Amino acid sequence: MAPSDTTERRSIAGHSIRWDEQRARSAYESGYWVRETLAEALARTAAENPGRVLVVDGPVRLDAHTLEDRATALARVLASRFEQGSVISFMLPNWHEAVIIYLAATLARMVAHPILPSLREHDLCYMLRDAGSRMIFIPEEFRNHSYSAMLGGVVRQLDHPPQVAVVRGEPGSHQAYSALFRDAPRQDLPAPDPDAVRMIMYTSGTTGSPKGVMHSHNSIHALIRQLGEHWLVEPGDSFLVASPISHIGGSIYAFECPLLLGACAVLMEQWRPEDAVQHLLKERCTHFAGATPFLLQLLEAARHASTRLPDLKVFICGGASVPPSLIREAADYFERALVTRVYGSTEVPVTTVGVFDSRDIDHAAETDGRPGIASVRLSEGGSGEVLARGPQMLVGYVHPGDEETAFDAEGYYHTGDLGQWTGGDHLVITGRLRDLIIRNGENISPKEVEDLLVRHPDIEEIAIVGLPDPHTGERACAVIVPRTGAQPAVVDLKDFLLEQGVAKFKIPEQVALWDSLPKNDAGKVLKHRIRATLDEAAG
Repeated sequence: MAPSDTTERRSIAGHSIRWDEQRARSAYESGYWVRETLAEALARTAAENPGRVLVVDGPVRLDAHTLEDRATALARVLASRFEQGSVISFMLPNWHEAVIIYLAATLARMVAHPILPSLREHDLCYMLRDAGSRMIFIPEEFRNHSYSAMLGGVVRQLDHPPQVAVVRGEPGSHQAYSALFRDAPRQDLPAPDPDAVRMIMYTSGTTGSPKGVMHSHNSIHALIRQLGEHWLVEPGDSFLVASPISHIGGSIYAFECPLLLGACAVLMEQWRPEDAVQHLLKERCTHFAGATPFLLQLLEAARHASTRLPDLKVFICGGASVPPSLIREAADYFERALVTRVYGSTEVPVTTVGVFDSRDIDHAAETDGRPGIASVRLSEGGSGEVLARGPQMLVGYVHPGDEETAFDAEGYYHTGDLGQWTGGDHLVITGRLRDLIIRNGENISPKEVEDLLVRHPDIEEIAIVGLPDPHTGERACAVIVPRTGAQPAVVDLKDFLLEQGVAKFKIPEQVALWDSLPKNDAGKVLKHRIRATLDEAAG
C-alpha cells in the first residue's frame, strides 16, 4: 500500500527518506530521538574519561581518547575527498579498525555501509553499484581468500568504482589504510544531522536482489536507548561481539553501545566456542547476543571447561528458530545469566525485547518476548503476519520502489513473518510468509540462488526451500528437475556457484531430484507443498 497522508519523502544530505512529522515529533518528545549524534557522544566520552577502554580486539585495547583521535583523522581525510552524504563501505571481520571507520564516516557526515566478509564478487558488485559507494576498506586476505585480488576484479566491472583501502596487509595496487593517517588535513568537521541517514545495510529479500535498508542517527539511537532500558545494561558492562559487525546486531554492540551505554565491546574475529568461553572469563563479559548455534555451542564449551560463566548476566538469542528446551537448559546451567528469546529484523531491530524475569522461564523459553518501543500488530488480530512500527525502524530503502508493498497505510512495516499472541502480550513467531532461509543467522534469498542455478547445464527447473536443521536453524535444499540423463549433486551446485562469485553460505546443502515441481494454474511453484513433501519424507 502507498504511504499514509502523513508520510512524505524528505531529502537529507542526498538521501531520500520516509518522514512522518507526527511520529517524528512523538519520538523527540519521548527522548528516543535526540538532537545530538554519536559524534557528540564520542567527543564527550573522550573529554570526560579519555582512558576508558571502549573496544577490545585481541591485544588491542582502544580507549576513548585514541578512538576519537583516529576517527577524527580519518574523517578529515574522507571529508577532503568526498561530499557529505557519500557512502563509505567496509568489508571487514570483527576488527577494531571497523569501529574507527564507522565513526569516521559519522564524523564526516557520511553513510557507513558494512558488508559481510563472506560475500563474494556477485553480491559485492551489486551492493557497491547500488549504494554508490565512494570508498571501501578491506583486508588483504582473510580466511584464505584474497580480498585485494577480488576488489581488483570488482572495480574493473564498475563504471564508477570506489577507492579501495587495505586495512591489514600489503596494499598492492590499492591504498594502505595506515597511509591515510600520515597527512590528514586539518579542518573542522560540521556536526551531523541526527535525522540524516547514518547507515545502509543490505538484507536478502525474497525477490532476488538484496535491498538496502537505511537507518538514521536517530533510529539507531532509539534502538540503543531501548536496549539500555530492557537489557540490564549498566556502565562498565561488556558485550562479547561474536556476531558479524556487518549484521545489525553485531554493529550496534560494537559501534554504539560503548559510547551510548557506557559498555565495552570485546570483538571476536572468528567464532570458536572454546575461545568465546575464555573471552567471557578473561574480560568478565556481562552480555552476549547471538543466533541459536552460538548459544548451543557456548553451552557445550562452558560445560567442557567446567565453568558456569559467573559474570554473564544476559544471553539474547534470536535470528533463527530457538528451541524452548535450549533456553531452559542454558538458563539452568549458567550461574546467573538470564537467557531469553527476542525477535526483530534489519528493518525493525529488536521488535521484541525478550523476558528478563528469572521467575518467568516459561515465557522466556516459549515466546519471543514482549514488544519494547515498537508497536506490533498481527494481520488477523490474535495471529497472522507481524506488522511493526516504532522509532527504531528503518527510514526507508535505498530504492523507494522497494517500499511499495512494505508498509501499510498507517506506516506499519510488513515483516513477512507469521506470529501469534500468547498470554495477552507475548509474541510467538510461527513461520514466514516469505521464503527467506535463515541459516546460522545468515539470510539467504532462494530466488537469488535459483536465478543463478537455473543456468546450470544439468538443471531444467529448480526450487530452493529451507528445512529445519538442529544445528544451523535451517538448511537450504535444492529441489531439481534435471535435464535428461543428468544427476546434479551438491558438489556440482557448489562448483557452479563459486565460479559465479557467490558466498559459500548461500550454497544449498541438500539436493532432491524430482520429475516435476508442483505448480498452481498460473504456473507458480508451490513451495509449501515442496516443504511438506520433504518433511514427510524425513519422517
